[in-house]
Amino acid sequence: MSCGCKTSGDSAHSCGTKSANGCESVNTCGNSYKLSVFDWLSNVQNPASNRCDFVEVRFKNDRKLFYKNVNNIPLHIGSVVTVESSPGHDVGVVSLTGELVKIQMKKKRASEENPLKIYRLANQKDIEVWQEARKKEENVKIEARKISHRIGLEMKITDVEYQGDSSKVTFYYTADNRIDFRMLIKEFAGAFRTKIDMKQIGFRQEAAKVGGIGSCGRELCCSTWLTDFRSVNTNVARYQQLSINPQKLAGQCGKLKCCLNYELDSYLDALSHFPSSSTMIDTEKGRAFCIKIDVFKKKMWFAYVDSSMAWYDFDVDLVKKMISQNKRGERTLPLEDLKQPEISVKTVDLIQENSVDRFEKKNRGSSKNRNQGQNQNRPNNNQSQGPRKPRPENSNQRPERNDKEERPERQERQPRPEKPRPNQNNNQRPQKPQQQKPPTEKSATVNAVNSDAETKPQNQAPKKKFKKKFPPKKDNNA
Repeated sequence: MSCGCKTSGDSAHSCGTKSANGCESVNTCGNSYKLSVFDWLSNVQNPASNRCDFVEVRFKNDRKLFYKNVNNIPLHIGSVVTVESSPGHDVGVVSLTGELVKIQMKKKRASEENPLKIYRLANQKDIEVWQEARKKEENVKIEARKISHRIGLEMKITDVEYQGDSSKVTFYYTADNRIDFRMLIKEFAGAFRTKIDMKQIGFRQEAAKVGGIGSCGRELCCSTWLTDFRSVNTNVARYQQLSINPQKLAGQCGKLKCCLNYELDSYLDALSHFPSSSTMIDTEKGRAFCIKIDVFKKKMWFAYVDSSMAWYDFDVDLVKKMISQNKRGERTLPLEDLKQPEISVKTVDLIQENSVDRFEKKNRGSSKNRNQGQNQNRPNNNQSQGPRKPRPENSNQRPERNDKEERPERQERQPRPEKPRPNQNNNQRPQKPQQQKPPTEKSATVNAVNSDAETKPQNQAPKKKFKKKFPPKKDNNA
């Protein structure tokens, strides 16, 4: 039988836990479990005549055991089986079959003598009893914590696991010191009316059972694939040039992260080509000590003992030459003289993402300045020509300008030669003679304005006339 998932063996059968939204419980699914093993030999036929009779069966969380298929039952990954236990029987899910089981047994040092047996494929009654027992685990854990707190024991009950036939319950707890839980077992037996089994686990095993997301954004290694927990000390962080910060180096278990051991061998191999971090160099200016090592850039930073504020970085080869020179009894040059100037590489931003004015036109500012210079260079026509003549009544007789053809192109950006503006354009059409009319009130006002303009200084620009804005009318009915 299987849970019916697409990735778990034969999906034609069902273990009864399949629903419209998937499996009712993650713990009953054949592939949604912790510490899963990928069977890369599932599609390969075994040429040997004898096949492996052992099967890996998974129970709640990361508990796995190996059982022997004495009845030659056809099993695959995800099959729900009833296995031997003491007392009674237990229900689990097959997590691995085939030749890879031998490798896992050798890795976990499981003996093949007197193995536990697989009774049968779990029937519907076994699965119903098993699921009912799983539903009671959370309430039992809360009640057990209350009892232990009432007795006054310094322990933490992490997880509770019922056996498949509900004949035994196992309590997993963590504690710093040894706990005398004889009184506790009596209280548990009277409250839960079943056989009690207590197992003490470490803090790393507790994190593996609970699970979670690490600071890297992925699931915890201890709950997904890590099976053996190696000791991690602070020297690992020192080899990798990490600051001893407990908040950053500690995992969810409160201990140092297991991932600090992953790259330790690479760092040790790289540091074997570096001089010792306690190396002292004698210079003409004084003694210098190593203050920092960069494994990736292959550089070492040195500073004087007297003034340690200024740091100087050198390559490893140069440091080795300086050390050999000290061994011969010679002092090296000061660190300032040995420091080579860094060649700054000029980067070109092709996309121009850092440019603030990348959307503005480049010649907008230059055109404004050019127009301002032309306006200043132009003579004042009012002074040279005298009073302005009244405009003709017919607007069609206004002279046309053909200055566009005479303007230079913008690409050349050459200033215009300063020439006085002619009174009349050569291309101007001859105007028809008109009869002089007697001066009216309008012409009198124009002459008065022109006389005022002559009294103003030349450099003062004429003021712009703005339209008067009237405030909006208020509606009294609003």
